[in-house]
Amino acid sequence: MEGIVYCEISTMSSPCPAVLRIILQDHDIRKLFLPSGIPNTVNELLTTVKDTFQLDGDYGLMYMDTDFGQFFTLTSTDDIKNKDSVKIVKKLEDPVILTLTPVCDSDILSVPKDWDQHSTGDQASTSSRETVLSAPAPAKARLEKWPETFEVPEFSFDIDRVLQAGNQSYFENDTLLQNHTVKSDILQKLAESIFKYTAYPTTLQIQSVIEALLRKYPCLKEPGCFSGMHGWQQSLKYKMGNYRAKLRNRELAYPELVVNTLKKKLPSERFPSKNVKKPKKAELNYLPPHPNGESIETLENERQALLDEVKKKDNQRVVGEKMSKTFSYRRHEVVNLSPPIKDFLQRWHALFSEAQIKEEFRRITAVPLEQTFMSKLDGYTPKLLELLKAKGGLAGVKIRSTLSALILGHTIEKRRDGLIRSLIEYLGEGAENLFKDGNVGSQEGFTEDVMMILVHGNGDGEPVVSIVLEGNKALSKCENTAKACALLMGLIYALNLQYPSKLKYTFEVFQKLFLELDGLKLSPKVQSLKNKLLG
Repeated sequence: MEGIVYCEISTMSSPCPAVLRIILQDHDIRKLFLPSGIPNTVNELLTTVKDTFQLDGDYGLMYMDTDFGQFFTLTSTDDIKNKDSVKIVKKLEDPVILTLTPVCDSDILSVPKDWDQHSTGDQASTSSRETVLSAPAPAKARLEKWPETFEVPEFSFDIDRVLQAGNQSYFENDTLLQNHTVKSDILQKLAESIFKYTAYPTTLQIQSVIEALLRKYPCLKEPGCFSGMHGWQQSLKYKMGNYRAKLRNRELAYPELVVNTLKKKLPSERFPSKNVKKPKKAELNYLPPHPNGESIETLENERQALLDEVKKKDNQRVVGEKMSKTFSYRRHEVVNLSPPIKDFLQRWHALFSEAQIKEEFRRITAVPLEQTFMSKLDGYTPKLLELLKAKGGLAGVKIRSTLSALILGHTIEKRRDGLIRSLIEYLGEGAENLFKDGNVGSQEGFTEDVMMILVHGNGDGEPVVSIVLEGNKALSKCENTAKACALLMGLIYALNLQYPSKLKYTFEVFQKLFLELDGLKLSPKVQSLKNKLLG
């Protein structure tokens, strides 16, 4: 009895030390030693926690209630005792209220006067020093490509509480969450986040989303499945289909969704899986909606005015504004109507310039065309040269012949030219399928060429490089073959063209390695090349 009385007296005069289990994040759990015992107020405890773990910002505390086995908001330190679990919760910031004032389109879609004067040239490999000035993306456009690592969105407060409690049980005793009522809300939030990047996610993209979800909330793994994610993948796939159907039924539906409804298809194609129009090359803005207040009729008037504006000197600013404004109209034509290149050249003459091809590519993919292409090509060059020199067989003979000229090249343009030609041979696809060499004086006919880069020698000077599509010279004076390859990729995206079958691996490398678009899914040959380049 005396010992008990002594402890009570000691506690009153000098509090007993305590230790708390502090949950900072899902996978970051620490011990907090309190030599003077648990503070008298929540604010004092919060201050101690923030000072100890060097936290900045506005936080709250939650404690694990032993009666319910869940976290509750800590309002009094009397609710916790020695060796209890306390969770740190970051409070949401106050909402920002925006007051929107109508402005005219010219204010929104303006570009600097020197917007088309920035190109990589000899310094493409040092693109970090470059400044790219371009027209802003059209209204309602997606602005970011699919991320390398998908970020799981924030769920509502009640869902987050359930998931946090589930994670704690999982880490303590490997118990999986059996609360199926949260699954629908989780899938809805994931679908909304995915739609910010694409309306039609690939199987690998859906897989990457579920992998990110289970990394953050391992308690959601499904029992009876080795990976714990197969059921989630199927559920998310069906959820995306339902989400698209929901958006199609809205009054202002998305064109990229409406275009695949049966009533929009030709009578001979009215089958759900027939001629589905959707991004196949990681296009972000494949078929965007028209700007608010615009229709096909008003945008056709803008197109006709653009034909006059493009004839004027030093008029890049106005041309850029109108090209950005009519972007959705051009996408409607190339996706839904697929006009011949000859007709499209006449209707959209302003598109077929180096500056506008780069801008159109940026509108479609949110990726700077030439800077990205050249920087990745230059970055892979040392390792690629090793692979090319080690190539054997007939392809190796051709490559060594090309590389000898490459080594003698005094400019970066000539070295890139030799490298790309050798790469095509390395992939088993002849360089003659992409490049047609000749003399300026001869001007060989190209009316039968579907997709070709013409390289006409000019004596001791630089060759004249042009791009031919469907027998029409789509772009002249490309400066060099490497830039022509990048601009050809821009035209393929701008005109929604397919890659030629004889060069499918070459263009896959251009797209997925040099432009880093849809790099999750690679053919075995390109995957092998990538592994060797990164090895």
